[in-house]
Amino acid sequence: MNILILSRNKRLYSTQRLFEEAQKAKHNTAIVDYMHCNIICEKENPVVYYNGQSLRFIDALIPRIGTTFTFYGSALIRQFEMQNVPTLVASQALLMARDKLHCLQALTIEDVGMPKTYFTHYFYNIDEIITAVGGFPIVMKQLEGTQGFGVFLIKDRKHAGEIINAHQSANKRFIIQEYIAESKGADIRAIVVGGKVVAAMKRQAKKGDFRSNLHQGGKGIKIKLTDDEQETAIKSAKAMGLEVAGVDMLQSKRGPLIIEVNASPGLEGIEKTTKINVAEKIIQHLQEIT
Repeated sequence: MNILILSRNKRLYSTQRLFEEAQKAKHNTAIVDYMHCNIICEKENPVVYYNGQSLRFIDALIPRIGTTFTFYGSALIRQFEMQNVPTLVASQALLMARDKLHCLQALTIEDVGMPKTYFTHYFYNIDEIITAVGGFPIVMKQLEGTQGFGVFLIKDRKHAGEIINAHQSANKRFIIQEYIAESKGADIRAIVVGGKVVAAMKRQAKKGDFRSNLHQGGKGIKIKLTDDEQETAIKSAKAMGLEVAGVDMLQSKRGPLIIEVNASPGLEGIEKTTKINVAEKIIQHLQEIT
C-alpha cells in the first residue's frame, strides 16, 4: 500500500512514529510538506503537485495538519478525496474539529455532556453572560486556540471586562464556558481509533494553573476509563466523523463533559504515559479502511 503522510516536519514525534509503524507493516510510505503542495483544478482531473510532480497512485492519506494551516490543509485533503483516496481525517471533519464552537454545536444533538457554553457577536451585557454560565469563575477560550493557548480562567467582573474588550478589539472570536470546579485542574484525553478507545490518560495541571495540557506543564498518568467515559469518547469521535480523534473531557458530578475533540492528536504524551503503541493501532485501522 502506498501511504502519504501530510506533515510540515518529518522530525515531529507523531509524524516519525506513524512513518515507522507504516514501514514496519511493509507499506511504501512518504512524508510530504503539505504547504509545498499545489492544487490544480480542471475538468475531471483534480490533481495535487509536489516538487513539480503529480501525487498519484496514493492508496491512503494520513493528514497531520497544524492549526495555523487548517484552511489550506483541508483544501488539500479535499483534493485527494475527489480522487477517492481514503483518509484518516476527512476535510469537513478537520474544519469542524478546529472550530471549538462548531464542534460543540455538532455534539449538542448527541447524547454527550458538555460545559454550558455561551457565544454571541455582542458582549455588551457581560453580567447576563456570567449569570447564564453559572457565575464566576468562568472559562474563556479562543475558538482557534490549541494546546492550552488562548484559554483563560476569569474570576471577577473587572477581569472579565478587560479580557472580553481586548479580544473584541483584536477581532478574536471566543466562547465563554462554565467552570467545572470538581475537575480540580484535571481532564482526560482519550484516543479513539476506528470507533474504539485505544489509550487514555488523565492530565493534571501544574500548581497555580488550571490548564491541564502537557504543553502547559501538565502531568499525564495512565487511567482506565469508566464505561460512561468510553461511550462518551466514542460517540464524540463518531459525531465529528473522525476515524482518529483525541477526545478531551472533564470528570464532573453529572458525568463526563466534552471540552474538545482533536482531529490530529499528538502521540508523544499518550504513548509515553500509557506505554501503548498508538501509532501501530492507527496504521492497523488505516489498513482496515482501505
